[in-house]
Formats: sequence, structure tokens, C-alpha cells
Amino acid sequence: MQLFRSKNTFILIILFMRLRSCSMLPIAFLFVFSACTPKVQTDLTKTAFIPKPASVTATGDAFELDGSTGIFIQEGADHLESTAQFLAKALGSSAAVEAVTDAPSKGIYLSLDATGQIPAEGNKMTIDSKLIHIEGGDEAGCFYGIQTLLQTLPASIAEGEKLIVPTGAISDAPVYGYRGAMLDVARHFFSVEDVKRFIDFLAEYKMNTLHMHLTDDQGWRIEIKSWPKLTEIGGSTEVGGGEGGFYTQEQYKDIVAYAAANFITIVPEVDMPGHTNAALASYAELNANGKATDLYTGIEVGFSSFDTRKDVTYQFIDDVVREVSELSPGPYFHLGGDESHATKHDDYVYFVNKVQGIVQKYGKQVIGWDEIANADVVENAAVQFWADAENTSLGLEKGAKVLVSPASRAYMDMKYDTTTVLGLKWAGTIEVDHAYDWQPDTVVAKLTKEQVLGVEAPLWSETITNMDELEYMVFPRLPGYAEIGWTKNEDRNWDEYKVRLGKFGKRFEAQGIDFYRSALVPWEE
Repeated sequence: MQLFRSKNTFILIILFMRLRSCSMLPIAFLFVFSACTPKVQTDLTKTAFIPKPASVTATGDAFELDGSTGIFIQEGADHLESTAQFLAKALGSSAAVEAVTDAPSKGIYLSLDATGQIPAEGNKMTIDSKLIHIEGGDEAGCFYGIQTLLQTLPASIAEGEKLIVPTGAISDAPVYGYRGAMLDVARHFFSVEDVKRFIDFLAEYKMNTLHMHLTDDQGWRIEIKSWPKLTEIGGSTEVGGGEGGFYTQEQYKDIVAYAAANFITIVPEVDMPGHTNAALASYAELNANGKATDLYTGIEVGFSSFDTRKDVTYQFIDDVVREVSELSPGPYFHLGGDESHATKHDDYVYFVNKVQGIVQKYGKQVIGWDEIANADVVENAAVQFWADAENTSLGLEKGAKVLVSPASRAYMDMKYDTTTVLGLKWAGTIEVDHAYDWQPDTVVAKLTKEQVLGVEAPLWSETITNMDELEYMVFPRLPGYAEIGWTKNEDRNWDEYKVRLGKFGKRFEAQGIDFYRSALVPWEE
């Protein structure tokens, strides 16, 4: 067993023993104690932040934080109250949040920029020895500033513990307005609490969108009151034959509200005209032959399709889009559109054109997988690039923006390497460096930054059955995807990033996250 941490400490203890009976004992004891006490970190630039901020400067002092530190908000900005309460809960603060007309002399102060100089979702944080001031371009900017502040603190905080925040200044804002992940709850169902935990992960890394893949061949997961058999029958199973499940409309609204409290927008996806066996098994009239299909629990794709020429098909879709849109206040509705191999090309184009009109009818902007570019592209639509660069280029020619999700880089269900037990590998294996080291505006020829709607990392759940498995496939890749969406290309570098990521291993452990310990990352013990 190692008794002493260093040779110097051993020498000091010998000195202490020799001086124990003399008048120099107090001084010697103080000297030894000081030598064994860890040095306080006061250089803000050495703090590991993910995503990497736009700029960080240090002033070499320290702000002392504990459970009694006051938290203040700008008077008249009452909508900052919930954000301040989030911070208070995270810090275990016993002090009440207080609205003030002027910045206090000490404590933590949240305010909104009145000059217009700080962009949406951006913030400026100044830390001196008495006051931490987070000024947001909007409320989301303050929330993201809080996430930055929390990363200056230890992974776990004991009640009443005094904490040190290095002083300095941080200026920050995201590159892309859409930064998200997708969770497939159709292949395997995830509970409301599981989805909320996933939302917490996204919020921690300043991601602002959760795309929920709600329907597929194996399950229909959202209650549609006008078509109740969708969940009664279509929601009754999942991959492998499990019992499946679904969200009632009240449960879905709870998820939407929880996400909104964390500045995350839910994008609902109802996949069609393919990936529809759960619906076809629930309602026979949606099939060309008028007969209900059998429920499906496998993982092969491309065999199902709505009858794209029946009027009842579009009445069904109108009802579904209406009900789901009423529950989803965000601007987008994802109509799927991928892998419709059982749909003839002309029927596919006819279908997508009609459904885009229905989506617009209910006030939503269209997002679809890159195949939808083969149809007309309506105003403000986005194609989600996942596999076919030609489709995506066609969408660009038709005026669409691109949501960037290259399967070979951004699919979190792909194995890390050939030894990974979970996941698939049809798009290749995606180690942590391969997941991080790419640029959204170069994945498709002639794509410009201005044409990129944002970045999304999907997690398909064919092999993912529970939260531990989800966490293993998501971490440590998710923070990297968050940084790709937040930080400028020129400010990102794998060799520098992997060192920061290595320091987050302790955070993952403190949060009970079952993560993949990549050998490429220098994990800090």
C-alpha cells in the first residue's frame, strides 16, 4: 500500500515527528498540512467544457459557492424564475430566488441582454470573487450559461459543501439552431421516465431538439383518439415479441412539457408510407387488399406500405397529423418517408406531395428522410440526410434545408467496433473519434453552412431494450454530437477534445451512466 503521495510529504512528516516536542510544532504542523492540501484550481481556461465555448478567459481568482449563496434574477424578467430554480436545485441552494432591480454585489445573477448584441441561445458569463453574472440573449441562453457554470463544479456535490469556481469570462453561442438527437420508441418502447432521463442528457449538453420516432412496423406508440385500435393493436408488441406499450395523449403532453422546461422541442415522427405495418395490422382498410396484416416483431425493413390511392388513407393521415400536431407546439412534423421499397415510385411521389399539404394545413413545417426529395418540396421543408447524397442534393436544388444525420457518422445504434455486443453495423462501426471528427457542412457536395438546418444523432432501437443499453450506446458519443452542433468547425480538434471528454468520465459515473470506456479516450481516474 502506498503510504505517502510523494517523497516531499514523507520528509515533512519526519520533520514533524522531530519537532513534536518543541515550540516549532504549530508551524511545522501547518507546513505539513499545507503541503498535503490539494491546490485550488483558479485558471478558468483549464476547465473542461463540453460543448467548447466560443471564448474563455481567466483572471486567476476564485468565487466561493455553497448552499447559502444567493441567486438573483433581473426584475421584470419573471420568466427567468424557473431557470433560476433549476440552478438552485442543482446546487442544493437553501436561499430563495430573489428579483432585483440592479445587479447585486454578491451571489449569482441572471439577466437578459437588452442591447441585442448577444444572439439567441447565447450568453456572456462573468465570474469574479463575489459575483457570477450570466447574461443571456434570451432565457435559453441563461439556461445554457447555467449548464456551463455547472461544468466548473465537481461531478457530485455533497450537501453543504463549499465549492470553488475559477474567475474569468465566458462568451458563448451556438453555430446551428437545431441541435438534437432522435429516440426510436417504436422498435422497443421506452417509458415516460426513460424519455425524461434522455431529455436530461440532451439539456446538459445544450441540445435543443428531441425527435421521437413514434411509429414503425413493430409498434404504434402515440394514442390517436379518432383511431383507437392503433394503440390497442398496433401498440401491443415490439421487436422480439415483448409487450410493447404506448403513450396516452396526457403522457405525451407531459413529455412535451418536460422537454420545454429544459428548452427542448419535441419533433414527432409518424413514418409513412412505408414502415407502417403496425397501422396496417390495426386497420384493414388502409391495406390495398382490405385485409389486416399480422403484427410484426422482426427488424427487416421495406415490406409495408399504405395504399396511396385510397381516400381513407388520407382521412386517416389527416386525423393523425391533426391530433399529434395539437399535442406538439414545436414548428416541425416529421413524416418519415424512408425505405418505402414496397411503394411504386409514382405512388410514393403522389403520397408525399399530398401528405406535405396535410402537414402544412395544421401549421407545421415538413421534415422527412432524404427520400422525400424525389417528390415536390414545399416551402420551409427540410430533408434529413442519412444515406443518399443524391437525394439530398436534389432536395437542395428544390430549395430544402438539410438536417444532417449521416448514418456512417451520427447513428448511435451503430457498434463502436466489431466486439460491441449491442447495436448494428450496416453503416459501419463508429468509434468515438469517428463520431466526432467530421463537419456538417461538408457531408454533401455543394452544401453550405447556411443550408444546414442543424445536426441530429439518431438512436434506433432494434437491439436497445432498456435504459442501461441506451446509455451505453449514447455515451460517450452524445457530447461530441452536441459539440458538433454548437462549436465552430475551426475550434474543434479531436486530440484536444478527447482530453476534455476524458475528464467527463467521472461525471458519467456520478450520474450512474453505463458508458463505453473507449481506449481512444484518456479517462481521468
